[in-house]
Amino acid sequence: MKDTPPIRLSSTQVAGTPRAHRRADPVLDGLRAAHKYLPCRLLYDARGAALFERICTLDAYYPTRTEIALLEQHLPEISDLLGAHARVIEPGSGEGIKTRLLLEALEAPAIYVPIDVSHEQLTSTAARLRAGFPDLEVTPVAGDYTTPLALPATRAHSARTLVFFPGSTIGNFEPDEARDFLARFAALAGAGAQLLLGADSTSDPDVLLRAYDDEEGVTAAFDLNVLAHLRHTHAASFDLDSFVHRAVWNQARARVEMHLVSRCRQSVHVAGELFHFARGESIVTEHCYKHSPAAMAELLAAAGWSVRQTFTGAPQPMRLWLCETSESSPRQ
Repeated sequence: MKDTPPIRLSSTQVAGTPRAHRRADPVLDGLRAAHKYLPCRLLYDARGAALFERICTLDAYYPTRTEIALLEQHLPEISDLLGAHARVIEPGSGEGIKTRLLLEALEAPAIYVPIDVSHEQLTSTAARLRAGFPDLEVTPVAGDYTTPLALPATRAHSARTLVFFPGSTIGNFEPDEARDFLARFAALAGAGAQLLLGADSTSDPDVLLRAYDDEEGVTAAFDLNVLAHLRHTHAASFDLDSFVHRAVWNQARARVEMHLVSRCRQSVHVAGELFHFARGESIVTEHCYKHSPAAMAELLAAAGWSVRQTFTGAPQPMRLWLCETSESSPRQ
């Protein structure tokens, strides 16, 4: 990476149809912005999901193993607090490693509703869980869990609902988006539902940058895959060798920023529009907020969740948050 220029933020120049006549497209809107960005959901196509699973096995990437240790330590108590015959809703279910730990700990779970944008991974995970838990009704939902959705009808009877959102994924949302997401699932789950949320408050730059820009280059491949994805979905002309991944710790905003930095001055066509990049100009592909305990408690309260208990005990400052909606929370 010695030839990588410093990140340079500049205005976007766009050729093509006048702005007033362009159709809304989150990809194009992000590339038209003064500081270019792309929706982080683009990271998780089929190849991106596979690369992320590899990231989770890296020594430098502490969040996965730290959270698994927390779950193994505290799930028996959490299961007692939740009770039997639960319906589990999991946005962003992935490969289901933590899901299996949860389902094994719960007493006779009745229904599992995984929601994921990667249809291939969702189908594979659902099949494995059906085989492993024959008494569990598994009803997958393929789609973007960051948008409003309806839950499918189920046959089994369930008691309390648990929304399971591990992985510190809440940190990938902008603060107002995180509040709206949590509020939407509070309404979807209904009155008296519970939330088991994993969140990270690590703020050591050395630890964070090793985790988000690993020496093996897996995170770089994960990030650059966004451009490969756009070559298929938006007829983009990105040359992946002309960009490099860089992770930046933004202390003031308490977040890791993932950037794709242009190695040279270049122009790229995306969906028929021309975008110009200066040398060192970057596209932000993801923010990873590291919420302090006070900030997370405030966020949960604003979204309609009351904190019931927190669970800690890992080397890194990560927590499991067990929360509950009020009895007056509306059902969707």
